[in-house]
Amino acid sequence: MTVRPAPQTTRRPEPARPPRQARLRALDGLRLVAALMVAAYHYGGRGGDVTEAWGSSPKQQFPTLHEYFAYGCLGVQVFFVISGFVICMSGWGRPLKSFFASRASRLLPAYWVAVVLVAAVFALPMVAYKAVSPSDALVNLTMLQMPLGVDRVLGVCWTLWAEIRFYALFALCVVLPGASRRRVIMFCAVWTLAAVIAQNANMPLLDIVLMPEYAPFFTGGVGLYLVHRDRRDAYAWGIVAVSFLIGQHYAVRNLWNAADPNAFAHRTSFGIVLVVAFGFVAVGAIALGWLNWANWRWLTVAGALTYPFYLVHEHLGWAVIHALHRGLGLASAETFALTIGLMLLLAWLLHRFVEKPLAPRLRAVLAKAR
Repeated sequence: MTVRPAPQTTRRPEPARPPRQARLRALDGLRLVAALMVAAYHYGGRGGDVTEAWGSSPKQQFPTLHEYFAYGCLGVQVFFVISGFVICMSGWGRPLKSFFASRASRLLPAYWVAVVLVAAVFALPMVAYKAVSPSDALVNLTMLQMPLGVDRVLGVCWTLWAEIRFYALFALCVVLPGASRRRVIMFCAVWTLAAVIAQNANMPLLDIVLMPEYAPFFTGGVGLYLVHRDRRDAYAWGIVAVSFLIGQHYAVRNLWNAADPNAFAHRTSFGIVLVVAFGFVAVGAIALGWLNWANWRWLTVAGALTYPFYLVHEHLGWAVIHALHRGLGLASAETFALTIGLMLLLAWLLHRFVEKPLAPRLRAVLAKAR
C-alpha cells in the first residue's frame, strides 16, 4: 500500500515593496506649491493677527490679490492628498518599526527646533504677539498640544495633528498586518464609510479618530498611489472619484462664506471646487507619469525645504513683515516677496543644519531600538 503525500497548496505571494524607483521630483515641486499657497493665505488672504504685522488689513495692502490669496488655505487639502500618496508609497512592504522610524525622523527634528525658535522669538519684548507659557511650550514638543487643549506655538500644527492620526490609522490597518492591494482598498472603503457615519453620529470621539472633513483627501492620495502601481485598477479609480466628490463637499461647506457679510474675502463655491480638483489632478498626473519630464534636481531641494518652511513661515513671517513694512517702510509687494525669500532661506538652514544631520541619527536609533 502506497501512501501518497498530501497535496501541497501554494499561495501566490503578495508583491512586496516595488523596486526602488526614480524619485518623483514633480511631487516635490507640488509640495512647495502647496506650501506657498498656505503662505499667501497667511500673509495676505486673511485678517486677524497678520493685520498687526501690516499695520492695516491685507485688503488695503493687496486690493485685488487678497481675494485670490484667500483660496491659499486649500493648500492644506492639497498637502493631505500628497500625504496619502506618499505614506502609502513609503509604508508598502515596510515593517511597522521601520515605518515609525521613518515618520518620526522626518517630522520631529525640524519641528522641535521650530517650536523652540518661534517660542523664543515671540518671547522677545519687541515682538507684539502673545507668547505661550513655558509649560505650554514644553507640551508643544510632544505634538499632542491639540488634543490636550494647550496653546499652540506653531499655528500650522493643527494640520500635523491630522497627519499623525492618519499615520496611526494607516499603520494599524495596513502597515502592521502587511500592505497589500486588497488591504489598502478595504482600508479606504471602511474609513470612507465610517467617516460618513461619524459625521452624523454626533460623537466627538469618532470625529477625532476618523476625521470626516479630511479623510477624503488622505484616501484620495492613497487611491492615486494604487493608480500609480496599476493605472488600470478600477477600484483605485473608484476610491479617487468618491474621495474627490466627498472632499469637495467638505471644502465648500467649510470655506464657502458668501452668507457672511463680515468675511475677509468671499470665496466662490466654484473656486473652491477648482482648487480641490487641482490637487487631485496634479497628484494624478504625477501618478500616471505625465510629469516625469519635470525631473530637475532643484525640485528635490524644493521638496526638502517645504516642511521646515511650512513650520516657520506663519508666525516668524508676521514678525518679518512687521519689521520690513512698518519698520523699514518697504512696499507691500516687496515685503511680501522678501518675506517669502527669507523664510525659504531659514528653511534651508533648518534643513541643512538640523534635518540632514539629525534625521538619519534619529531614524537609526529608532530602527535599532527594541
